[in-house]
Amino acid sequence: MVLALVLIVLAAGWRIVAVHVPELSNFAPLMALTFCGAVYFRDRRLWLVPFAALLLSDLYLDHYHAVNYHEGWMWQSVVVRALCFALALPLGLSVAKQKSWVNLFSGSLAASILFYLVTNTDAWVRDPLYVKSAAGWWQAMTIGHPQYLPTLFFFRNTFVSDLLFTGIFAFAMERGAQRAGRMSLLNRRLEA
Repeated sequence: MVLALVLIVLAAGWRIVAVHVPELSNFAPLMALTFCGAVYFRDRRLWLVPFAALLLSDLYLDHYHAVNYHEGWMWQSVVVRALCFALALPLGLSVAKQKSWVNLFSGSLAASILFYLVTNTDAWVRDPLYVKSAAGWWQAMTIGHPQYLPTLFFFRNTFVSDLLFTGIFAFAMERGAQRAGRMSLLNRRLEA
């Protein structure tokens, strides 16, 4: 349990550090930790930790963007991101009922896709620079604004980081269960 909490604190710190390295944009473990928290934590109060990390890092990131890009506080984006994280909780609870490596990684993939679709659709709806048509929505989903990295780049980072950090978190929790003599997925083969 201590290892899991340390991972969550490190995740928030990583998100703040990653903003200074554009290649790491959206390469963050918070969605994976939210999803895995619902899979592994029976104390539901612990589910709030990734949300607190998200909010605190969002405060820093929004300040950073306001100073460097002359953007204001984007509270709507914070709410949309929090909603996506909240939707990862029922996914995690579903996986917890039939825990397997395949279900863990499928749930993580679903959380990544959900985050990508919801946040980019939100950007398309609220950003006046996107044309409000199917072509404008497709632009928001694929290339985004020409002055920034393509949206698909951010999705790739989200997807890879969610799978990677789900694997790390799940391995740590399963290893702890194995050491404690409880049933662990590490004792089973990868199911198809």
